Amino acid sequence: MNEIITKRNELLAQKVIKGLESRNMSGYWASGREEALKIALGLIPEGSSISMGGAMSAWEIGLVDAVKNGNYRFIDRDAIEDKRAAMLMAYDADVFLSGTNAITEDGVLVNIDGNANRVSAIAQGPKKIIIIAGMNKVTSDVDSAMKRARNVAAPINAQRFGLSTPCSKTGSCMNCKSPDTICCQFLITRYSRHKGRINVILVNDNLGF
Repeated sequence: MNEIITKRNELLAQKVIKGLESRNMSGYWASGREEALKIALGLIPEGSSISMGGAMSAWEIGLVDAVKNGNYRFIDRDAIEDKRAAMLMAYDADVFLSGTNAITEDGVLVNIDGNANRVSAIAQGPKKIIIIAGMNKVTSDVDSAMKRARNVAAPINAQRFGLSTPCSKTGSCMNCKSPDTICCQFLITRYSRHKGRINVILVNDNLGF
């Protein structure tokens, strides 16, 4: 990104980080994908058990490949035949990797889920949550965060998974009750009771959906 956008993003990120800290969560600024990867790996002790949700942002910075090939116990749900068992294993993991559908300027996380394995793990279970978020995920407030989650993230993910939802055809939320809907559970994380559990790495890049 050019210097002007980077400067704007860094200033905005510092505002978000201050908001996260006021909510008992930790925030980090990464000038690019390589730095984001370094920060993330610095938060994960060797030997940790690691699970994840459908975190495209973690893939994009190389974090998933790094933990798969590093000295960690990666719970690869794609390699486990019993998907339910794999999802349940995530709740006892040392670390859970995730993206976020949106984050407000004052540090509130907004996420929508279909099976709820991702939002439920963010809410409770794994000892540490590491969220990778491009600056494209930052919105002004909870209302705009919800609109982003429903009208940007959800339609793209529905299309990515080949689901037959109205939003996959129109590109925007139709507030449907389709059997294929991925807008089943909504999680707004405004505070963490456990200091240091939720860690958000804000990356000077457009990541995920």
